[in-house]
Amino acid sequence: MRVSFHTLGCKLNYAETAALERQFLERGYSAVPFSEATDICVINTCTVTQRAERECRQMVRRALRKSPDAFVIVLGCYAQLSPEAIASIDGVDLVLGTGEKSRLFDFAGDFRKNAVPHIHASALNETADFGPAYSGEGSDRTRAFLKVQDGCDFACSYCTIPLARGGSRSQTIDACVEQARRIVAEGYKEIVLTGVNVGDYGKGNGSSLLQLLQALETLEGLERIRISSIEPNLLTDELLTHWIQSEKICNHFHIPLQSGSNSILRAMRRRYTADEYRSLIQRIREQDPDAGIGADVIVGFPGETEAEFQQAYQFLQEIPVNYLHVFTYSERPNTPSVDRKDHVEPRVRYRRSSQLRVLGKKKRDAFHAAQRGKTLPVLLERTIENDMLSGYTTNYVRVAVPFQPALLNAVVPVRIGQYESEQCLGTVITHHHIEVT
Repeated sequence: MRVSFHTLGCKLNYAETAALERQFLERGYSAVPFSEATDICVINTCTVTQRAERECRQMVRRALRKSPDAFVIVLGCYAQLSPEAIASIDGVDLVLGTGEKSRLFDFAGDFRKNAVPHIHASALNETADFGPAYSGEGSDRTRAFLKVQDGCDFACSYCTIPLARGGSRSQTIDACVEQARRIVAEGYKEIVLTGVNVGDYGKGNGSSLLQLLQALETLEGLERIRISSIEPNLLTDELLTHWIQSEKICNHFHIPLQSGSNSILRAMRRRYTADEYRSLIQRIREQDPDAGIGADVIVGFPGETEAEFQQAYQFLQEIPVNYLHVFTYSERPNTPSVDRKDHVEPRVRYRRSSQLRVLGKKKRDAFHAAQRGKTLPVLLERTIENDMLSGYTTNYVRVAVPFQPALLNAVVPVRIGQYESEQCLGTVITHHHIEVT
């Protein structure tokens, strides 16, 4: 039987979808692209924004247009929070929540279409299933995403993730290392540690993210470790020093900010002030002036005045981060912020979002341009147009070099050249020692 997959949302979802795909392949199923006819269709959902929920419905309809008789399974975060809404979509056969998605075969039976959709979405608790998962990016086996943590104990007033994924929990260090060993054996050179709140790794089981990193650094053949993101209040001085001094951990920090206004941060129930965030960024820059630093920002949070937005804008102008992920506030059911009466008009949200995206592009362009003339290690990951290979430096600068077969999936020193079309052109300094993998 053929099975296809479609994933909405974050890299964590992609890792979990990849784990499901391996379960199917081990049982003799054939995986086909989502655009092709299939017997079984699995849609892994997100609930961070309203758009993700709309896309879920669109993907179900698209799958059934191509394969009217396909057995349709919808699982993940949206399935956990709104199982009945998903079950009401014509053609859905099985809805699985957070605790059930990794045990898909326990609920699917013989994959014959159901007259009435079956729903399995139990209430989450401290013993919620972890569901080990990792996924590779692209077909060239260069970078893999390893799920090490799930759930969140924070209570940000705009976020549904704790409701959808439960409390913070982590895989053991031994289990993470064993999965990482398998990833390296498959040929991957870089592992990105992912989770809902990666900095919270080890909470409740006596370990820590620092201890996990120290264990992973001993793996032979693993050349790079990248951390997907970390909350500012969880990036301790001890962890920061180890991170920057490590030969394997990439000097790339993605640190959610959400707002540069203290009054908005308090309303969001974030666990730091703007000054504390600024101080953290400055400590990183003092230890590594070339570190890549990115920030998440939400605009249009309920009650955000023009003065508070301008305060946040100025804050972001001043701090030395080099890219922004800008999100327009989206009302999510069952969150404290949705009940507020002072919602910002959508047109104002979108204007503010546009302003910050322009600022983010200026910062990214300036950081990339500043790398010119430097020689940095680049993991060349994939072929792009005009016979070029593309990859990233440790500090997350995208670089393109002329294609040579031996360079694919190799970490090589590259002299960074001019910046154009959101990437730097580069020249490989030497590659005579590279083995083709």
